[in-house]
Amino acid sequence: MEDNLVCGKFQMTDSENFEAFMQALGVGYVTRKLGNKSKPLVSLERDGDLYTMKSQSLVKTSEMSFKLNEEFDELTADGRKVKSKMTMIAPNTMKHDMKGTEGGKDSFCVREFFPEQLKVVCQVDDIVTTRMYARQK
Repeated sequence: MEDNLVCGKFQMTDSENFEAFMQALGVGYVTRKLGNKSKPLVSLERDGDLYTMKSQSLVKTSEMSFKLNEEFDELTADGRKVKSKMTMIAPNTMKHDMKGTEGGKDSFCVREFFPEQLKVVCQVDDIVTTRMYARQK
C-alpha cells in the first residue's frame, strides 16, 4: 500500500454538485448552504493498522478512526448516523461505503490519492459529486 500517497493533508480546491448530493441525502437547508461554502482541510494519518481521518473547516471539525475492511459506526459531519467500512480498492484508492441507519440512505465515496492532489467522488442514488483537494506540503 502506498502510505506515502494515502496519508497527508489536503485542502479542498473545487467542488461540483455537492449541494445536490447533500439534498439527496436529506441534509437540511442551512447545513447544505454552510457545507457548500466550506473548503475543508482533510488529513489522513496511519498508526499501525489504525487510520484517522480529520476534516476541519470554519463550520465544523469531524474525526473518525477506522481499520480497513472493518465496519464501524460513524456520525457524519452533517449529522447522519451510518455504518461505514473503508476498503483499499487499488494501491492509491480507498472506498468509503456508508450504509444509512434510522431510515437514511446508503452512499459511498471513492478517494483517489495522487502525489499532488486528492480526488473524491461520492454517490447517493444517481447523484454524483466530485471534490478536488490539493496536497499540502
